[in-house]
Amino acid sequence: MRLAVLKERRPDEHRVAATPETVKKLAALGLTVAVEAGAGVGSAIPDTDYAAAGAEIAPDAAAALAGADIVFKVQAPLGPGEGEIDELALIPRGALVVGTLGAYGNESRVAEYAARGIDACAMELLPRITRAQSMDVLSSQANLAGYRAVLEAATAYGRGFPMMMTAAGTVPPAAVFVLGAGVAGLQAIATARRLGAKVSATDVRPAAKEEIRSLGATFIGVESAETAAAQTAGGYAREMSEEFKRRQAELMAETVKKQDIIICTALTMGRAAPKILSAEHVASMRPGSVIVDIAADAGGNCALTVPGEKVVTANGVTILGWRNWPSRIAVASSALYARNLMTFLTAFWDKEGRRPNLKPEDEIIQGVALTRGGQVVHPAFAPKPAAAA
Repeated sequence: MRLAVLKERRPDEHRVAATPETVKKLAALGLTVAVEAGAGVGSAIPDTDYAAAGAEIAPDAAAALAGADIVFKVQAPLGPGEGEIDELALIPRGALVVGTLGAYGNESRVAEYAARGIDACAMELLPRITRAQSMDVLSSQANLAGYRAVLEAATAYGRGFPMMMTAAGTVPPAAVFVLGAGVAGLQAIATARRLGAKVSATDVRPAAKEEIRSLGATFIGVESAETAAAQTAGGYAREMSEEFKRRQAELMAETVKKQDIIICTALTMGRAAPKILSAEHVASMRPGSVIVDIAADAGGNCALTVPGEKVVTANGVTILGWRNWPSRIAVASSALYARNLMTFLTAFWDKEGRRPNLKPEDEIIQGVALTRGGQVVHPAFAPKPAAAA
């Protein structure tokens, strides 16, 4: 079988879906691996490294995809009118496409996969179960995004993170507040603590309180009967009531104005990011303060975030709303992402048949499979039956 790895063409994307390390392991499964020329440039991987690992270097996407049975992608393939080429039109019918395909909010894209006979697996929908941890692309990428967010906050902040005692006087530690204590938030807490900041954090999920404290940060949040059920079975935060949001907003108003740096990481699966910081919150912050909004791709946790841009408010607060935070640390994030995809394929590899065997009854496959055999099979995207007259 032939596995194709394409150069990513969507804006702000520097990652790649395979590395020389994973190419060797994929080839050991019996696959012929074709890597499009220049696919690894954004992740500091030259074509020669892929070739040395046993990959065929294809001059363009069409050559890489010719006869491909499996396609590894970071983001969804480009469709008609989305970019410089129509990648979807080049993918052979019956091919398996694996990547973070951005299914939510792009239902027409899912229908297009089915219409073209592509078997698509969206790795962002992977169930949060123990068996799937080594394949979890959201966790691996969020971990690095949380780390990178703190480094960029430190660069934008005009003072310093640790307390520094000098002959000229003492520099106080930065007060860092992390919104959301998922994978990205916990890594942001740990990184800010390593840099010497005074860190606090909040999250609606009950398990987050102890996780925050275990990293040496202070937990700040509204505790109620509602927060006890604030986590879904998949480990994501639920949408909270208006009463909870009101009480949380009051607490935020008192907390935010004391902070030097705020790292926003709160996301809810399949929905726009919750707006936690209002314009009034930002106006209460000191000049020189910094807000880093990792949730910018989903609209942002801050009301003043402009996705893809840096904003400096009238009162001197810098808001970094860059898109695609994992891509800002592409070398490391590509290495982890490539391992996630390789592990997924290996877990469902038929060694005797030398081909993937994606068993429809498997919990992982039920979670990630969007289309199969020309049909939309994921219950969240399958066409709804017509209502009875």
